Amino acid sequence: MIYLDHNATSPLRPEALAAMTRAGTLGGNPSSVHALGRGARAMVEEAREAVAKLAGARPQDVVFTSGGTEANALALYGAVYGSLEAEARITRVFISAIEHPCVQVNAKAIEERVAGVRLAEIPVTADGVVDVEALRVMLREGKGRTLVCVMAVNNETGVIQPLDQIARHVRDAGALLHVDAVQASGKIPLGFDADYVAISAHKIGGPKGVGALIMKEGVPFAPLIAGGGQERSKRGGTENTTGIASFGAAAAAAGTLADIPRQTSLRDRFESEIRRRWPDTVVFGSKAPRIGNTSNFAIPGVAAETALMALDLEGVCVSSGAACSSGKVHASHALTAMGVSDDLARCALRISFGWSSRDEDVDGALAAFDKLVARVRPRVAA
Repeated sequence: MIYLDHNATSPLRPEALAAMTRAGTLGGNPSSVHALGRGARAMVEEAREAVAKLAGARPQDVVFTSGGTEANALALYGAVYGSLEAEARITRVFISAIEHPCVQVNAKAIEERVAGVRLAEIPVTADGVVDVEALRVMLREGKGRTLVCVMAVNNETGVIQPLDQIARHVRDAGALLHVDAVQASGKIPLGFDADYVAISAHKIGGPKGVGALIMKEGVPFAPLIAGGGQERSKRGGTENTTGIASFGAAAAAAGTLADIPRQTSLRDRFESEIRRRWPDTVVFGSKAPRIGNTSNFAIPGVAAETALMALDLEGVCVSSGAACSSGKVHASHALTAMGVSDDLARCALRISFGWSSRDEDVDGALAAFDKLVARVRPRVAA
């Protein structure tokens, strides 16, 4: 198999598997005071330090969750509900037009459930970059404290958002900033000036089903899950020790960013060859800063649904966008927000490299595309 879908999930790193095995054989509840419990607690705290280092944060600011979706939901609900009794209550939630569905859906649910909260969408440019000037105007108009939600890196296009500029406007307006950094982790330095930051383990070679929300001290917050005081009473339930230990090992490995130049080289070679073979290929977000492992492109006339099936039969795993729609193939809301036509958006494919990617993967994928496009449309001679 040629696996080019690391943005959906990245295979488990050897270091992460080893840490998971050690934690699984240890046993013990991290809340227990006996030796096995203390051993489990030590693993959790060691992982917390590694995740904090990855995020450019303090260990005490890290709250482990079941994944990136829960971390994003916890930030949204936690901030809004935590501000209900505060003097500066959150009455407005702004999300960018390209946010992950888990942010979009939870933000909409908050608007419907919490009286006095209004949701608004921040537009993006044709390159998929948040319109900072539009956000500045939105923050200036209206009343009440605002929670701004902007992803660090778009999961489909790989476009890096101008968080430094965004954070300055947010601070000037006395607002709060939540950053979905799930696709940024292990690909660019984190350490954003944000109040809430969500990350996920399985995007960096850790296990599925574990993530973290990093929160600044003193920000509004109310837990979604009450329990026995775990995670400093911010998220109840016995910690997933094996998953957390594995997450920590993956964070330590990915946090060096050492492999990113190699992944970028693979991505650039793939894009260069695709464009050489089919010059009318469109690479979305290519004029904006992007992370090095991701390419979202369309070969006009080659429908994504057809391409996904044909490539799968050739043993090539790619995606048509976000991998959170129960296998459905549909036009991307992110590309629509960028002004891409429906016809072209339905041809969009995403490839994403990772720690296990090889030079041969590019060669094999290009050969599969040659077969695919030859059946759908004539190849342009080199």
